[in-house]
Amino acid sequence: MSKELSLNDLKKEYEKIQKKHDLPGFDELNRDFCIEKISDFETDFLLREVRKTMSDRFSNYMRFIEAILNPVNVPMFVFSIVKSINTEEKNKLTEIYKKLAEIEVELIGVDVEYVEKKEAEFIKQSFLVWQKIKKDILEIVEVIKKNWGNKFEPNNKGYFG
Repeated sequence: MSKELSLNDLKKEYEKIQKKHDLPGFDELNRDFCIEKISDFETDFLLREVRKTMSDRFSNYMRFIEAILNPVNVPMFVFSIVKSINTEEKNKLTEIYKKLAEIEVELIGVDVEYVEKKEAEFIKQSFLVWQKIKKDILEIVEVIKKNWGNKFEPNNKGYFG
């Protein structure tokens, strides 16, 4: 027997759990969190795998924001990003970071012991939070892209700034 689920099988399995727990739709979650990769292997704990996929995405954004807000031992391009955003954008990033940190703490509690209902609640709540903060992230990325050329100039010492 194959260790992989087809994408259609995954969608069917998810739909059953979605109805039971009033979760976001598969396509919505897939669009934001690439949950279709769960079909690469078989699992008895589909919600845990969805949650883990979501938390990977949250952790990646949290690390990136942390590098901007506290640029210690970061790649040099981060310093250019820091210089390309103003206090308002930094404040937005701080608020986003706080929300992502709350998700991280919640994640630890959910991860310790598998309880389907807790997994479902985490997915629902963190999906709602993500819908709010992703707009702010996109706005800040646009500011960074717009200002990128103005701030990404090396000086004679090989330091970007």
